Amino acid sequence: MKGRTWKFWLLTGVLVLAVGVVGGPFVYIHFIEKKAPAPLSLSSPSASATATVSTTNVTTGVSGTWTITSGSTVGYRVQEVLFGQSNTAAGRTSSVTGSITVDGKTVNAATFTVDMTTVTSDQQRRDNQFNGRIMDTSSYPTATFKLSGPIVLPSIPAVGVQASTQATGELTMHGTSKTVTFTITGQRTASGIEITGQIPITFADWNIPNPSFGPVTTEDHGILEFLLVFKRA
Repeated sequence: MKGRTWKFWLLTGVLVLAVGVVGGPFVYIHFIEKKAPAPLSLSSPSASATATVSTTNVTTGVSGTWTITSGSTVGYRVQEVLFGQSNTAAGRTSSVTGSITVDGKTVNAATFTVDMTTVTSDQQRRDNQFNGRIMDTSSYPTATFKLSGPIVLPSIPAVGVQASTQATGELTMHGTSKTVTFTITGQRTASGIEITGQIPITFADWNIPNPSFGPVTTEDHGILEFLLVFKRA
């Protein structure tokens, strides 16, 4: 009887430990940690805002220089795994500057710069890893993108109409520059232009250490996402 009692409590202890290892992370990820924000996307112009734009403004070109303004956001999304429980980690910043130059239906130039020291998530420990070992923001405080060739639009969309195309340029992060090609989606609004997109990032390509730390493991790649809001310079 004593031998059975000992085995019973040993088995109970193992089960409790197993529940703690698996159930603890499940409870933390699904009930305690904040859910990652939805991917960045274009706004939905209200009917009244669209209606106030004159026919002339809708049908004429957008030639000129446009600068990034408030409402712009750049960030990352990476899949994490904690003891078998999957979670999306996301960090963002609104410290973005830059501009685009448009001539008729052609975007001739585009640049933007991100202050990487201001990127934050919902977890201080994750941010400490991001600023230190992973992105080393004290050595590489900014990330930049520069369009390497013109983007020719098939037409100039009306306000509130979204259109997608490809963009190619040089992305510099963590002291490394590489050419990237990705899809961008844009729209005109009553007050300017919005552009959004995602750039797949394989960490090793930019000499970025894998973000895994402690019991948290991550994939070897992530997403750089952006929403850029422009006004006339």
